[in-house]
Amino acid sequence: MAIRWAPVLACLAVGALGDVTPAEDFDPLQFVDVLIGSTNAGNVFPGASQPYGMAKAVADTNSSSNQGGFTLDGSPVQGYSVLHDSGTGGQPSLGNFPFFVYPSCPGDDINLCDFPKKTRVKHGFFKPENVKAQPGYFSIALDIGVQAEMTTTQHTALFRFTLPNGTGANGTYPFVMQDLSDLSDSRQDNGTVSVDAQTGRISGGAKFLPSFGSGSYTAYFCTDFSGPAIQDSGIYVNSRATTEAKDLTISRSINGYPLPGGAFVRFQDATNPILARTGVSLISTERACANAEAEIPDFNFDSVTKAAKDAWKAKLSPITVSSGGGVAQDLITNFYSGVYRTMVNPQNYTGENPLWKSDEPYFDSFYCLWDSFRSQIPFLVILDPVAVAQIIRSLIDTYRYEGWLPDCKMSLCRGYTQGGSNADNVLVDAYLKGISDGIDWNVGYQAIVKDAEVEPYDWATHGRGGLDSWKSLGYIPVQDLDYKGFGTMTRSISRTLEYAYNDFCISLMSQAMNNTADQEKYLDSSENWKNVFYPDQTSILPTGVDTGFKGFFQAKYLNQTWASQDPLTCSNIDTTGIACSLQNTGRETFEDSTWEYGFFVPQNQGDLISIYGGPSEFVRRLDYLHDQNITNIGNEPSFLTVFQYHYAGRPGKSAARSHFYIPRYFNPTPGGLPGNDDSGAMGSFVAFSMMGLFPNPGQNVYLITPPFFESVNLTHPTTGKTATIRNVNFDPSYEAIYIQSATLNGEPYTKNWLDHSFFLEGKELVLTLGTTESTTWGTAVKDLPPSTGKYVGFNGTSSNQRLRGRSALKYRSDIWKMDAFAHS
Repeated sequence: MAIRWAPVLACLAVGALGDVTPAEDFDPLQFVDVLIGSTNAGNVFPGASQPYGMAKAVADTNSSSNQGGFTLDGSPVQGYSVLHDSGTGGQPSLGNFPFFVYPSCPGDDINLCDFPKKTRVKHGFFKPENVKAQPGYFSIALDIGVQAEMTTTQHTALFRFTLPNGTGANGTYPFVMQDLSDLSDSRQDNGTVSVDAQTGRISGGAKFLPSFGSGSYTAYFCTDFSGPAIQDSGIYVNSRATTEAKDLTISRSINGYPLPGGAFVRFQDATNPILARTGVSLISTERACANAEAEIPDFNFDSVTKAAKDAWKAKLSPITVSSGGGVAQDLITNFYSGVYRTMVNPQNYTGENPLWKSDEPYFDSFYCLWDSFRSQIPFLVILDPVAVAQIIRSLIDTYRYEGWLPDCKMSLCRGYTQGGSNADNVLVDAYLKGISDGIDWNVGYQAIVKDAEVEPYDWATHGRGGLDSWKSLGYIPVQDLDYKGFGTMTRSISRTLEYAYNDFCISLMSQAMNNTADQEKYLDSSENWKNVFYPDQTSILPTGVDTGFKGFFQAKYLNQTWASQDPLTCSNIDTTGIACSLQNTGRETFEDSTWEYGFFVPQNQGDLISIYGGPSEFVRRLDYLHDQNITNIGNEPSFLTVFQYHYAGRPGKSAARSHFYIPRYFNPTPGGLPGNDDSGAMGSFVAFSMMGLFPNPGQNVYLITPPFFESVNLTHPTTGKTATIRNVNFDPSYEAIYIQSATLNGEPYTKNWLDHSFFLEGKELVLTLGTTESTTWGTAVKDLPPSTGKYVGFNGTSSNQRLRGRSALKYRSDIWKMDAFAHS
C-alpha cells in the first residue's frame, strides 16, 4: 500500500507549480529556503555565503542550541559575525568578531551602551516576519529600529546598517561596536584590537577553540566603514569604554570566561546607511585587510549581492525538475533547499592555511566525514565534480603534511574520529566515479592503505585504533589492550563494522589499480563484520515485550567471549538517557543502536540477508526497524536503511519508505529537519531521495526509486551531457510510486540500480509507475545490486554475484563499469 502524504501536506503551505524546465532564465534560487533547519536543532547556517565560502555573515542569537549562528527559536540577537559553520553537532562553531549596532547610546554617554553580549541581547529582539534570507543575502530588523543587511564574497562580508529616521539628530550618534568573542566564548590567551582614529578601521585577532576537536586556531579581521562621517572612536573593556585609547590587548579572566572587549566607532549622522566591510583571514590582519580591499573595493552592496546570487545560481542550475502541473511548490522548495545546503560546507580556505605552504587547494570544515561520506560528497560528485576534485586534492595534501587523512576537521584543527577512517570511503567513491583533475591518485592510495596498516599515536583525531587486535582477532575488542595509540575506548561494534567497510573500499580501489594482492587482502578483512555477529542475541522492548528477532552484532572481549549491549541501546527508543557519542560511557556503538548497525554491511548484503534468514526475514526486520521508530532518521547511519529493501528484491518498499520520511520529517519549515544538518548531510539525503537515485557510497551504485517529480534533468558540469529520469503515469498525489517497468536509453532495463556512467554519458531512464508494488521489476537475483557474498533464498535461487576476481569487473578508463557484473 502506498504511504500517503495527505495528512502531512495538509500541515504545509501547499501550492501548485507549473512545469520547471531547462531554460536560460530558470532561476532555482526562487525555490531555496535557507531558513530550513534554523530551529529544532537543525543548526544550519542560514546567512549570506558564497558556495563553499569562508566568509559567512549572519545575525547570531544567544540560543542554547549548537546553532550555526542564527535561530528562529525566539532567542534575541547578540551580534552580526562573519565566520560560521553549518549543521554542527558539537559546540556552537565560530561566530568570531561580532558587530552590534545601536542607534545611539543613552544620553549620548558611551558608558551607558551595553557592551557584554549577556546584557546587550536585551536590545536584540526581533519579529520573525522581519527576517529575510536568500542565497547570498541575509536581512533582519531589530525592534530597536536597526536593520542589518549582509552579503559576502569569498573572504569578505559587506554589512549595510540602516537606522531609524532622526538618528544622529540633537547630538546623538549612531554607535557600531565589534568585539573579540565567538559563539562559544572560547577565546584563549590575548586578543588584540585597534581602531584608526582617522579612517575608523577596526582590525585585530584572537585565538579560539574549535567546536568538536583538539587544538586551537587564530583568526583575524579587518573592518572598514563607508557612509556617514566619523564622530569618534575608541575601545571598551567589560562595561566601560573610552575614546582616549585606540588599542587593546585583552586576556582571559581568572575564572576562564573571556573578558568582553573590543573597539567602536560613532558616526555623525544616519542620513545614509552605514556600510561595514569585514575581511577575514587565518594568516594575519594584513591578509584580512588585503582580502577585503581586493574583493569589495567599492562598497557596492547591490553588486556584491548580485554576484553572490549569481554564483549560487550557477551551482544549482544544472538540476532542473518538471512538476507535471501538480506538485506542491513546497516540495520543489524542499528539494532545491537540500541541494543548496550541500555546498555551504566544506569551506574553501585555499590561501588561508597557515599550517603548511602548498600550491594545492585547502578545504576545511569537514564536519565530519563520518556524516558526509554517506550522501553529501557523493551528491557533489554528480553536481560539482570540479569542487570534489579540489576537496580530494586538499585531503591528500593534508596527508602529505600531517601524515594522515583527516576524518573530521574544522577551523584548522583536527576533529574527533567518530568511527572508521572515512576519508578512505570518500577517496574511493571519487576514484571509482572518474574524478581525476589534478589528483595524484598514487599518493591517495598510499594514504588510505596507511589508514589500514599503521596506527597513529592519537587515533582519536585520525586513522584507526586497535589495529593489532584488528589484524590478529578480526575485530575491535571491547576493553581492548591498545598500547600503541590512544583514543576513546568505546564503539567497538561500530568501529569493527566501519573498519570492515573501509577495507572493502580499499579493495575496490586496489582492484581498479590492478593491485591483486591488496585487493584480496582487504576483501578478506572486509568480512570481519561476521566476527561480531552473535546469533543468540535477543532484543526486548522497554515495555518488556520481546521483539521476536534473534541475532545481532555484539561486543566481544579480547578472549573472544561475548560482552553484552542491549540491541536497543542508543536507539530512538532508548530510555536510559545516557549519551552514545564520544564520551567514555562504555557504549559500543556510536550514535546508534545495533538494530541500526545491524544493516551496516554495505559491501555484503547477500550474506547479511542469509544470516537474517533470507529476503523475507530481512525485509521483516527492516520493516520493524522503521515501523517501531527504532531508527533515528535524523542521524546518518539510518539513511541507507531507507533504501536497503533493494537488496532483498523489494525496491518498491524503498520508494514507500522515502515517501514516508519526506516530507513528514524533512519539510520546508524552520523546524523541518529531524536532526542537525551536519554540513549538508540532511540536505543531500533529501536531494538524492527526491531525485530518485540514492548512492551506496564508496561503490559505483545508485539505487533507483521514482523521483518526486515528473522528470529530473542533470547536466554534467564537465561533460555537458544531460542525464534524465522521467516518470510515466506520474501521480502528484503519490499513490503511484511503484516502478512497473523501465527503459534505459530506450532499451528495457530491469536492474534496480545504475552506475555513474548514467551521469557521465547523459543517459535517459524512463520509469513506468503504478499504484501497487511490482513483483517483476528489480526483483530477480540478476537485477539486484552487487554484493561480495551470494544472494540466496530468492525463490530457491542463488547468485555468485561477488566482487572477487578480475573477471567479475571491466574497466573503461578510471570508471568502474558495474553493469559488467557476472550473475548466475
